[in-house]
Amino acid sequence: MTTPDPDGLLAEQLLRLTRRVHRIQKRHLEQRDLGITPAQSRLLRTLAHYASPPRMADLAERLEVVPRAVTTLVDALEASGKVRRVPDPANRRVTRIELTDEGRAALRELRGARRSAAEEILAPLTDKERQVLGVLLDTLIDGDVAQRC
Repeated sequence: MTTPDPDGLLAEQLLRLTRRVHRIQKRHLEQRDLGITPAQSRLLRTLAHYASPPRMADLAERLEVVPRAVTTLVDALEASGKVRRVPDPANRRVTRIELTDEGRAALRELRGARRSAAEEILAPLTDKERQVLGVLLDTLIDGDVAQRC
């Protein structure tokens, strides 16, 4: 008889929760009929964090993907009018990516979809349980064991 692996069980639970979050977010996105994939959504959210339009290489690094993946995402988002390529004023060989007004409107819709998905996912938890979960998730995300000692 094998002994249960508590860490393995926790890892499986986290993976199952991650898949559930993705499914629910995808459903909420589809309900808003934005025509944006989860990967495109992530690129738009990332793009919104820059003070000035980033290079595609900057986006690839931040998203932790290969530059070709960013090119594919930008192509689709540009075709739908949500982003545009602009020349770098300091170096004409460099192209930067900026949000359009339509892209900013899509981001507002995306934020609403994410809030709705979060409300659905967190519905079984009390306010206190949500606070505890937030602290636990921050600890896991930051990986700061010293903070708990």
